[in-house]
Amino acid sequence: MRYTKIDSKLFIQNRKQLARLTAPNSIIILHANDILPTNADGVLPFYQNKDLFYLSGIDQEDTMLVMFPDFVEEKFREVLFIKETSELIAIWDGSKLTKEEASKASGIETVYWIHEFDKVVKQLFFEAENIYLNTNEHTRASVPILTKERRFVDECKKKYPLHQYHRLAPILSKLRAVKSSIEIDLLQAACNITEQGFRRVLSFVKPGVFEFEIEAEFIHEFVRNRSRGFAYSPIIATGGNACVLHYIDNQDQCQDGDLILFDVGAEYANYNADMTRTIPVNGRYTDRQKAVYNAVLRVMRKAMSLLTPGNNLVDYHEEVGKIMESELIELGLIDRTDVKNQDPKHPLYKKYFMHGTSHHLGLDVHDVGSKYMPFEAGMVFTVEPGIYIREENIGIRLENDVVITSNGVNDLMKTIPIETEEIEELMSGSNS
Repeated sequence: MRYTKIDSKLFIQNRKQLARLTAPNSIIILHANDILPTNADGVLPFYQNKDLFYLSGIDQEDTMLVMFPDFVEEKFREVLFIKETSELIAIWDGSKLTKEEASKASGIETVYWIHEFDKVVKQLFFEAENIYLNTNEHTRASVPILTKERRFVDECKKKYPLHQYHRLAPILSKLRAVKSSIEIDLLQAACNITEQGFRRVLSFVKPGVFEFEIEAEFIHEFVRNRSRGFAYSPIIATGGNACVLHYIDNQDQCQDGDLILFDVGAEYANYNADMTRTIPVNGRYTDRQKAVYNAVLRVMRKAMSLLTPGNNLVDYHEEVGKIMESELIELGLIDRTDVKNQDPKHPLYKKYFMHGTSHHLGLDVHDVGSKYMPFEAGMVFTVEPGIYIREENIGIRLENDVVITSNGVNDLMKTIPIETEEIEELMSGSNS
């Protein structure tokens, strides 16, 4: 892997936490993701199942993790199954993990080849009363294909129909929502790489460049700093494109006088950054652009102050909406009297700020975690308010990634330029 090795104590501790939250006499099984085909003999790049990675640190296909925390024989309380390598595989695809390497990375002593799975775990199933299986239960997920996890659920229930089956996803969602210090360091690394990309782009942008050229500058800087690339499909949106929330075509030319919105983040060691900045193509904001920009920045900073232990996303988003409402009144975009008479179910501010302010961040960009879960120290969120004025060709969004602590937030992107004056200065220096 490109990233430096992760201390296996992260994964050992994650497994210990999971074991404490499952019922006695339980077997827990997780799978690596499938390698997905394209056409002919082509395949998409492999991305590990984030739950499996969270518990094992193994970043390789054809992997399974089996846990039976209170099994009689200690060697079978944690068992890792990996793909058996060969000289032929090494020649064509490169070497795979040895058993010793997999054990060192995961902290799991018992490692078998994956083709031995049925033979090894048969006795474990007979001794277990409960079976915990995993599926993708993210609220935004739509999974029309039969994944390896889903296929195994069907297979397992056919073989062992009388066991008690349980959902693993809700437990892992709670665990993954609160990050350890090692995880926060990995997220900080992703944010640092994102900053390097942004600073590179500040010296590159000028009237006449194309959005895809800017995308190329980001990916260059990300990859050269040990990132696999973008954490998600990048948004490089100039002019009116910035008012399209999920614009990813990145095909238009940047015009003098327009703004350009970057919603990008680097991936590092499976952890993700998520940053948004909006800069002037020619290096200078107009007075109107600056007024809208600073309104968004004020909302962002006030929103950060609401990310405190005990709050929750539902109440938080409602409060941020009120803050945005006041800013939009000051900008002349909505009327104070109309606001007093508005339908509270359809607040007027949503015409110009129609998305949420924050989401969990971690191994997934839209990371697991219930919106009803009270905030705790160690949770990581994005903060990303925006104002989109289609009639003025202005779309401005700002986004940083922060860690909730007992004493305010730790802004993982605090060194990334965000003030209009600093951005103008950096852009003017590059064009002088």
